[in-house]
Amino acid sequence: MTLFSGFIAIIGPPNVGKSTLLNQLLGKKVAIVSRKPQTTRNRILGVLHGEDYQMVFLDTPGIHHARTSLHKSMVASALSALKEVDLAVVMIEKQRPQDQEIPLVLRNLKQADKPAFLVINKIDIGPKEQLLPIIGRYQELFPFKAIVPVCAMTGEGVEELKRLLRAELEPGPPFFPQEITTDQTEAFLAAEIIREKIYQHTGDELPYASAVTIENMSEKTEKEILLVAGVIHVESESQKGILIGKGGRMIKAIGRTARMELEERFGIHVYLDLTVRVEKNWSRDPRALRRLGY
Repeated sequence: MTLFSGFIAIIGPPNVGKSTLLNQLLGKKVAIVSRKPQTTRNRILGVLHGEDYQMVFLDTPGIHHARTSLHKSMVASALSALKEVDLAVVMIEKQRPQDQEIPLVLRNLKQADKPAFLVINKIDIGPKEQLLPIIGRYQELFPFKAIVPVCAMTGEGVEELKRLLRAELEPGPPFFPQEITTDQTEAFLAAEIIREKIYQHTGDELPYASAVTIENMSEKTEKEILLVAGVIHVESESQKGILIGKGGRMIKAIGRTARMELEERFGIHVYLDLTVRVEKNWSRDPRALRRLGY
């Protein structure tokens, strides 16, 4: 049987639901999600295996006009992915069809010269009639292969997107074995889960000033427990104080919810040890960014 395969980048402005779409396409969670913009910092690879196809998706950080070294690194990651893939899925949000970052996205899409689909997300919010002028406008802006309205959260429209993407694939080799759905290491997954819980538990600014690294991850088979030692890096002592919280309440809440998801993900009891460390201005220091995995 002929196999059809290809690499597909999911690109767009920040906070339009790209990671939610990836998780929905795969039927499992491989990318963390948050209502806060710019949650995704690294490109996340997810593999969808079908009867006669293999789609390798690259979920990318939101493309935006970056100022800090961290954000420039994120945008560079997204744009480099666009150059490496066979197809692109451009994602926008129905409620923000004229997002200020969209011209930047389309400009880079034109330069990459790749076949592209437009996905309009969050069609469950507001009247469906709002879609028609959005579709008309984007048909004039770029020669998309198709425009697909979806709700990434519920899965509405996602099967149609899969069908359209499958039709564009060329005959090719399987890039990953059947049992592989992502190339992320367990340490990377653990760090991302902890970072997701920081986004969930803290205010608007602190998540963007924090990064997570895993210093140790080892399984004690005789006790059937996974030991995870994580470090949360922040940029100031005041941020450290907020993250720890009065009587350690905040860090305990983050640790508890992270541990629960880690146990579900890895299928083993987890002992999670979290430390908060100050690294001043790490998000603006290229050397610190490399050390922290960006």
